[in-house]
Amino acid sequence: AATVTQDSVLNICMDAKHHKTEPGPEGQLYGQCVLWKDNACCTANTSQEAHEDQSYLYKFNWDHCGAMPPKCKRHFIQDTCLYECSPNLGPWIDQADNSWRKERIRDVPLCREDCEQWWEDCQDAVTCKANWHKGWNWTSGTNQCPQGAMCQKFKFVFPTAAALCEQIWSGSYLYTSHHRGSGRCIQMWFDPAQGNPNIAVAQYYA
Repeated sequence: AATVTQDSVLNICMDAKHHKTEPGPEGQLYGQCVLWKDNACCTANTSQEAHEDQSYLYKFNWDHCGAMPPKCKRHFIQDTCLYECSPNLGPWIDQADNSWRKERIRDVPLCREDCEQWWEDCQDAVTCKANWHKGWNWTSGTNQCPQGAMCQKFKFVFPTAAALCEQIWSGSYLYTSHHRGSGRCIQMWFDPAQGNPNIAVAQYYA
């Protein structure tokens, strides 16, 4: 029985808004999502949209407190690519109570460097909320800061790298002390020429 359970969480796509029903090759993946072209849960269209400001994917505006610096934005694009495209998040898929998706990820163990670089590159970006999943004002059709929420630098909203990774998507990620290449943490960034390191990580946790 153990094998059945283990295999059932490997190489799968979550049941969410834009995901394919099962992973497979996608030759035309765009930009930063190209890492997953050999085996992806996202379509070429989704990968293209992941790079747009206020894309149709979620109508989410990164620049809700003024323009987000490009060096910061690339981490959010990468985070979107990992979420939409990776077939290796099965061990962390959980039920979601949203109208727009049946499943979500929870406590994905992110490699320390990925999390710290994200925080480093975004500490001077500006936001008004610590949890970006909920509590926005959507009356305009895109997310705006709720009344009374103050725009301030990430480093004040998220005093540590762990706070950023764990809070921003309500517990989707877990900050770990594991290093890239350890086989114990999911890499948001990797060199596809070296193969996808997250396959082994999913197997380990499964």
